[in-house]
Amino acid sequence: MSDSKSDTNRVTLGEVLRRSTDHLAARGAERPRLDAERLLGRSLGMERVELYMHLDRPLTPPELDHARALLARRAAGEPLQYVLGEWGFRRLTLRVDRRALIPRPETETLVERCLALLDGEGAPRVLDVGAGSGAVALALADEHPGARVTAIDVSEEALSLARENAELTGLAVELLCHDLFAGLPGDGWDLVVSNPPYVRDDELASLAPEVADWEPELALFDRGQTEALVRDASRALRPGGALAIETHQDGASGVAALLDREGYVAVRTTKDLAGRDRVVEGRTPA
Repeated sequence: MSDSKSDTNRVTLGEVLRRSTDHLAARGAERPRLDAERLLGRSLGMERVELYMHLDRPLTPPELDHARALLARRAAGEPLQYVLGEWGFRRLTLRVDRRALIPRPETETLVERCLALLDGEGAPRVLDVGAGSGAVALALADEHPGARVTAIDVSEEALSLARENAELTGLAVELLCHDLFAGLPGDGWDLVVSNPPYVRDDELASLAPEVADWEPELALFDRGQTEALVRDASRALRPGGALAIETHQDGASGVAALLDREGYVAVRTTKDLAGRDRVVEGRTPA
């Protein structure tokens, strides 16, 4: 986009959208048109569909400056979700930034399995291990009214974001700073759920730069969290309580075998929407 005053005075929304798309495509964005629509919609306070109703509208200088600022961040490799500052997860719109991982579609499969495991439970006690942005804990509180949800995380920064999202959504979730490797807090839980770090060290070079360079390393890399979780959840759950874990797409069989070795029953694996093994669950013997 040109910086000349004449262009500023007459550049239209449609022209900004076209130039932004071209610019992002040249920078290697996977979905340049969609990203440009989302960024321009955010800068103008419009939904994507509204943009196409006003393609001939000239942008004011402040509007153009704001659009350029957001575009520059995305073109530099910052994830779209962080640039927008919010992202949808299940029925919620959550604040997102570098304090925690971006909520992803595959984690919605984890929530779906948790809801199925809690079906028929009036006021279950739920422990979410690795709160992050609060996405899983808040979705469960939202979609299973009566659930008493506690979420833990070792990162105070992530917890601060989760608290903001709890306030934003108006949902009641207890948030605690706690290290999984110190053992799970309490006992008698009806459900323990986790999306633990599961990226392997040998995958670092193949990670997309917007993941490797922007999302928190603490929440990405496998340091034995899943093994610790499976072992300790068998003590923390009530008899017949359920454990649900999101896994690496190549690691589900190993996690299922771990649950078998630790004495869990009714062990099963669920695929995500892309057809990849993603969620492993089991119950403690009743």
